[in-house]
Amino acid sequence: MGPPPVVTRAGPSPAAKAPASFAGGPFAVGRPAPDRPQVDPLAALRTPSDPPVDVYLTGTVFLDIIFTGLDSAPVRGTESWARGMGSSPGGVANMATALARLGLRTSLAAAFGDDHYGDYCWDALEQGEGIDLTPSRTVPGWHSPVTVSMAYEGERTMVSHGHEPPPDEPAPECPPRARAAVASLVPGKQAPWIAQAAARGTRVFADVGWDESGAWDLAGLADLAHCEAFLPNAEEAMRYTGASCPRAAAHALTAHVPLAVVTLGAEGACAVDRRTGETAEVPAIAVEALDPTGAGDVFVAGFVTGTLAGWPLADRLAFAGLTAALSVQEFGGSLSAPSWSEIATWWRTIQSVRSQDPTALTRYAFLTDLVPDELGRSWPLRRAVPTIGFRAPG
Repeated sequence: MGPPPVVTRAGPSPAAKAPASFAGGPFAVGRPAPDRPQVDPLAALRTPSDPPVDVYLTGTVFLDIIFTGLDSAPVRGTESWARGMGSSPGGVANMATALARLGLRTSLAAAFGDDHYGDYCWDALEQGEGIDLTPSRTVPGWHSPVTVSMAYEGERTMVSHGHEPPPDEPAPECPPRARAAVASLVPGKQAPWIAQAAARGTRVFADVGWDESGAWDLAGLADLAHCEAFLPNAEEAMRYTGASCPRAAAHALTAHVPLAVVTLGAEGACAVDRRTGETAEVPAIAVEALDPTGAGDVFVAGFVTGTLAGWPLADRLAFAGLTAALSVQEFGGSLSAPSWSEIATWWRTIQSVRSQDPTALTRYAFLTDLVPDELGRSWPLRRAVPTIGFRAPG
């Protein structure tokens, strides 16, 4: 597989037959060596009085077990064998990992079971990714949530199991001081920590899930009033605003939030900033998508990174789209989040492709000053695949 070209369409990949591990390497056992970020995107902005945390988030951590290399979707009444399998922290861990790998000091508040699954996820996030878990806690006697994901033909099917944490184990009431926070809004519900964080100067970036009630009423997203940016997909944006197209929906959303970003799937993304008057639209990068799990989280992480670094709106959209495009070329959620090494390698490799449109390349020229010359490895990159059930060597 070569580096994704700079063109405007993304489509499913015929490469659904993964070998015995996620991406062709040997099946790793034990915890992989940390792939800590080699770039601090906020280095020029840091001062001694800064908050200790760049980004705070809270949510549910799942243990993801991913089966790959299936020829087709499982058929009722039959047994399917997968050629690849791995496991990693999932759920909110996808977003936390994506942020940490981009060099942001990330703090996560989550409940972890006191079972082996919980221990594994805690260790993978804290030791493997360098994520601050100080606001998190272990819940005695609680079973860790689990998701089994089956990837085939560029699609995925998931089955999840979990229990609500005990009511006497609430999430931390007061979030730590942070530059930014990422929140998932729930129609009809409020999360007190969002207002608390915003009152302390934290910039809140929000996405939203599908409104199962069918109301699609922005008044039901009360916490949106405390947010700096809202990042729905095109269908969600049009349903919430009644607009006939995603671009009109983005403009309409700025009546409720300063910055609206609408993802357009294979067409890329568009954004409107009410405060600066900036508008931008960036096409998608064409990739052979193996697994879309976590791509939306990676997009948000890329956009948050660019925003905190003070980049122009179009550069933020381009960077977010690039990180998402790199992520769908690997299996798994948190496993697939790219680091600066992947970004550097893509940028250096793509410039050497003779068929590239020079105009398209200029869209990503801002990467030249971001990635040091020594970064980057040969393409394609291969991550170690963490799993459980084996003893670490040694």
